[in-house]
Amino acid sequence: MDEIAIQNMINQGEGLTVEFKSAVNDLPMNLFETVCAFLNRNGGTILLGVDDGKKVAGIDPDVVNILCKNFASLSNNPNKIDPVFILHPTVIDFRRKKIIHVFVPASSQVHKCNGKVFDRSVDGDFIVKTDQQISLMYLRKSTFFSEGTIYPFLNESDFANGVIERARRVIKINRPDHPWNELSNDDFFRTAGLYRRNIQTGVEGFTMAALLLFGKDEVIQSALPYYKVDAVVRKLDMDRYDDRETIRCNLIEAYDKLLAFTAKHLSDKFYLIGDQRVSLREKIFREIIANLLIHREYSNAFPSSFVIYNNKVETSNANKPHVYGQLYPDTFQPFPKNPCLAQIFTQMGRSEEFGTGLRNVYKYSKAYSGSEKIVFLEDDIFRVSIPLTGDATEKVTEKVTEKVTEKVTENQRKMIDIISDNKWITINELSKFVGISPRKIKENIRKLKDIGMLMRIGPDKGGYWEIIKK
Repeated sequence: MDEIAIQNMINQGEGLTVEFKSAVNDLPMNLFETVCAFLNRNGGTILLGVDDGKKVAGIDPDVVNILCKNFASLSNNPNKIDPVFILHPTVIDFRRKKIIHVFVPASSQVHKCNGKVFDRSVDGDFIVKTDQQISLMYLRKSTFFSEGTIYPFLNESDFANGVIERARRVIKINRPDHPWNELSNDDFFRTAGLYRRNIQTGVEGFTMAALLLFGKDEVIQSALPYYKVDAVVRKLDMDRYDDRETIRCNLIEAYDKLLAFTAKHLSDKFYLIGDQRVSLREKIFREIIANLLIHREYSNAFPSSFVIYNNKVETSNANKPHVYGQLYPDTFQPFPKNPCLAQIFTQMGRSEEFGTGLRNVYKYSKAYSGSEKIVFLEDDIFRVSIPLTGDATEKVTEKVTEKVTEKVTENQRKMIDIISDNKWITINELSKFVGISPRKIKENIRKLKDIGMLMRIGPDKGGYWEIIKK
């Protein structure tokens, strides 16, 4: 979040989804009461270092990073928040002062702070005291967040081989100090909200979120027979399709398949951030794909689609709208439709923190296509349209077409063979096996990406290589 957005939030003042708290040298005593209230209601933003009168006192620079670590640790402490919900605050330099920004999403569970249930109103946090009020809160959560549906007869044998281990390995690489890394699988499932007990009925088991993330294809289809994602290319044959892939697998693998589908059919463009080359295609479409998968309403039979045209990419999926209309980065209020799914994808580095992804799409789309005619339309069917028009796209297409004819070198062929055996291999390891410098390895990787043979899935740390074609 940039300085302008922070200033706008301060000018607006506290409310249902915004809270200021002074925190010069320590975390406020009532901080997690607000965290609990936001989790139980509509989510919200906490600014530490700003007082109730909108004065920015800031935080002592010597302790600001310690406070962030303490906050993250406490969010994983069931004695503070139960069930736990891990949050990662960020330090922001605001007018020569340090403040801490925390986005707390709405949760699909009911949480307690120090054994008490808190809720949020425009006047602040309050304790929910009666059993009837708490029951209504559970009912509201279960009605809106279908990802928490419990399947009591679902067990680990119904999960695809290796997917849980792979997801946990990626989280560990992406966040080496993540508290989940030290947990057993059983504790991981419970801490991540993937295994729950309904305190009203006593029913317990894995949730729909766990099934979608890790399930075998046939098990997912037996529980959600209408679940699928249609990935289609319509550039020449507008009545039917030029290429199509129907995806019915778990979301971990579906993400990879959709990203590979975009790499197969969409060109990339040379783009530098500082002195480092980045993939605009990946910057944009990893967010679009994550949004398509983790914010769908899976209790709705409407199929998801990802369609590539000559001049745009369109996606659509079933939705339970929080608001209606076009979403813009300056006014957008993030609200995850499936908080557990979103949290897993975020910890794996497959999507940005809530709200950042939409801003990145707006940020990089013009550089990629030459157009800013982006659509994020929140309705009963959530629709996204990303333009592929403009001179930039035409030049990219021409450039890529030329490069496809380039001959693959012996070293590049060696690299492809090595990556086929170990998609997690590092640049330095490739350098040793191939016998050329890391710099030369990077140059060859760039060339292989440009001609559509290789792509990177996920971030540099925690991601892996995907071979598109040999």
